[in-house]
Amino acid sequence: MGKTLTEIAQQLKDANKKVQLIYAFNGTGKTRLSRAFKDLIAPKTDAEDGQQSDLAQKKILYYSAFTEDLFYWDNDLDGDAEPKLKIQPNSFTKWVLDEQGQDRNVTSTFQHYTNDKLTPNFSSDFSEVSFSFERGNNERSGHIKLSKGEESNFIGSVFHSLIDQMNSELNIAEAENRSTDVFNNLEYDFIDDPVSSLDDNHLIQLAVDLAQLVKSNESSVKFIITTHNPLFFNVLCNEFGSDEKTEHYSWKSKWFSKSRLEKNGDGSSHLAEQPNDSPFAYHLHLISQLEEAIKSGQIEKYHFNLLRNILEKTATFLGYKRWEHLLPETDDGLPNPYAKRIVNFSSHSKHAAEEVSPLKPEEKQVLEKLVKHVVEHHRFWQEKTT
Repeated sequence: MGKTLTEIAQQLKDANKKVQLIYAFNGTGKTRLSRAFKDLIAPKTDAEDGQQSDLAQKKILYYSAFTEDLFYWDNDLDGDAEPKLKIQPNSFTKWVLDEQGQDRNVTSTFQHYTNDKLTPNFSSDFSEVSFSFERGNNERSGHIKLSKGEESNFIGSVFHSLIDQMNSELNIAEAENRSTDVFNNLEYDFIDDPVSSLDDNHLIQLAVDLAQLVKSNESSVKFIITTHNPLFFNVLCNEFGSDEKTEHYSWKSKWFSKSRLEKNGDGSSHLAEQPNDSPFAYHLHLISQLEEAIKSGQIEKYHFNLLRNILEKTATFLGYKRWEHLLPETDDGLPNPYAKRIVNFSSHSKHAAEEVSPLKPEEKQVLEKLVKHVVEHHRFWQEKTT
């Protein structure tokens, strides 16, 4: 039965889990879910948009695309000035950088994910930051503009320092023994898709580090993490799904749940929980989405995008140079040119009008035949019916 995102937010709140990990395709509503959850836990005065609110009053720490919007580039191309990353006034960065002096921790974390010579240079009031390469002889290069991946890493490093400091304080059981009370009211940490623009190597490292950061938290704070990236999801599943015991902390996999946020045909949503002993297989999930669309007759053009995604990943896994080699063959042993053409055309529309134009019956039949071919000829796991 479908639910509104507010109802799913309540479902997350009612769950007795230390960590809830949610996978969702882009456009399914994970960011809107994060906002609905934040509004449920901290309505109005505690909302992140109220930048004048004190960090100590917050019940939820929240990282999302909206958090990244607090940072923006001042390029000043007309004045030919060097690029600077501006930081909009907000309680998070003010506390981390200004009040707690965590700029060195931010810098070391950032360099861990990028380059040990690439150095942030903060202004005295921490309202902006420039970046340069340190040359090792007290000299530095001119200020540079970061790539999108580097920028994402920097913003994530600020948030990482905030969570690290939160752990240090809340892991002290007696509140009166903590050096600050700003985290005492915290109940949740919602991290929405922190992997934009990251390559696979950095993405895996971030997943491992984030899991260890979360697992080292010994307080009652609960974590909700959403992502559209299957690799990030799987690495986190592996990290959270195993029990650990060290001299620093003990982690139990029973505190962890994983699920998929899916949108129903009527616009409602549902949260499909996965057993903790079952790994998430992205390609199998895409196949199930396509088979469900075929079964219901609700085939759209974007389903060809899903099919091409499957073909590309399967070709790489099986060692084919091109995804077309997985298509049905003609009598001369070559990939069917019509199948190749329709997959290419339908998954690379150049005009918006093409995205909404209805598919012809023969195009729907091609998709159905191609999905059947991929499943049967390339040995995808199929659920047996009794």
